[in-house]
Amino acid sequence: MAKIKAFSCIRPKKGLEKQIAALPYDVYNREEAKAVVEREPYSFLQIDRAETTMADDIATYDERVYQKANDLLWEMIEKGELVQEEKPCYYLYEQIMNGRSQTGLVACSAVDDYLNGVIKKHENTRADKEQDRINHVNICNAQTGPIFLAYRYNKQMAEFMQEVKQRAAMFSFVAADGITHQAWRIDEGSEIEKITAIFDTVDYTYIADGHHRAASAVAVSKMRREENPSYTGAEEFNYFLSVLFADEELYIMDYNRIVTDLNDLTEDTFLAKVSKKFTVEKYEKPYKPEQKGNIGMYLNKEWYKLTVKSEYENKDPVEGLDVSILQKELLTPILGIGDIKIDKRIDFVGGIRGLAELERRVAVDAKVAFAMYPTAISELFAVADSGRLMPPKSTWFEPKLRSGLFIHKLV
Repeated sequence: MAKIKAFSCIRPKKGLEKQIAALPYDVYNREEAKAVVEREPYSFLQIDRAETTMADDIATYDERVYQKANDLLWEMIEKGELVQEEKPCYYLYEQIMNGRSQTGLVACSAVDDYLNGVIKKHENTRADKEQDRINHVNICNAQTGPIFLAYRYNKQMAEFMQEVKQRAAMFSFVAADGITHQAWRIDEGSEIEKITAIFDTVDYTYIADGHHRAASAVAVSKMRREENPSYTGAEEFNYFLSVLFADEELYIMDYNRIVTDLNDLTEDTFLAKVSKKFTVEKYEKPYKPEQKGNIGMYLNKEWYKLTVKSEYENKDPVEGLDVSILQKELLTPILGIGDIKIDKRIDFVGGIRGLAELERRVAVDAKVAFAMYPTAISELFAVADSGRLMPPKSTWFEPKLRSGLFIHKLV
């Protein structure tokens, strides 16, 4: 059963939420992040990516970067720009994008649930990216970016959320990208007990986004346990910051692919090979897949609809994913793309950028692009339940959770 708890959150001073809230640290490269921090001096990105406040010759993973993040975090707390709740609370956190709302519960999830498989994952992590966040969390003594968790719809929790959302919001603002963010604090004892009890009936939660942040939080917890062999399990370092969403709340966008060349094939030969594996139809306009089993392809200023010929319905949960089908039937045998984690000939474009971005990339630095049908949350659950892993870049969740709105102090 899922073990969660309320916590004494560190959050922006009322009125500073919009200025402090920042997109996740890993959606920017260093140059982009630095530009954001220069433009928005209160942005929490200066703490999540403290190298943006330092000389360009200081490496991103330099020890001084993490110490600078710690200094900036606690300086904001000392100035009162960030404040800590006097008692443990839960929060509801709603995001509205293009008229569509999703609301999650901000809570701390148990590290032991991750270790025991109650929190399920569907991606591997990279050691270098994991170590970066280990250093950040450990030196800052705080988790600054929430892990995005999902659970199967629970009627009792859904009804309670609707009740809470009738109250006055703790904050509400529209970010520069047009996404609305608002939250409600839940600090009454009986309501905290009710939420905790509801999740005690939830069999599993699933990491939707934030595998590296989760693995790093767990690693720091293990370090703290070794340093405190008489720990009781109640200490804050036994939990990590999370936002939990019911599956029906979530919106997964397509995660598209571009390839730099045709593996020494002419366009005619390439199309002939593709036609052996897929039904190929030329489209007069950009083709966005309408259902599972359809893939859009952009080649030489032309759009095509690809429909897989092989039968993958009700097959293995990983092999039946559209991204797996594309890999097995086209990317590997025709274009020679093996391990997409390391092959420099392939790149990935989040669906938030639209099909126009695929056309632009093919015009600038690629030869062919593939528009995917979004992976369903049910597919993510099925893969995780089977103990398997999804191919890299299978899901793109929007909107992204903001950092800096909710911070979990470890001690």
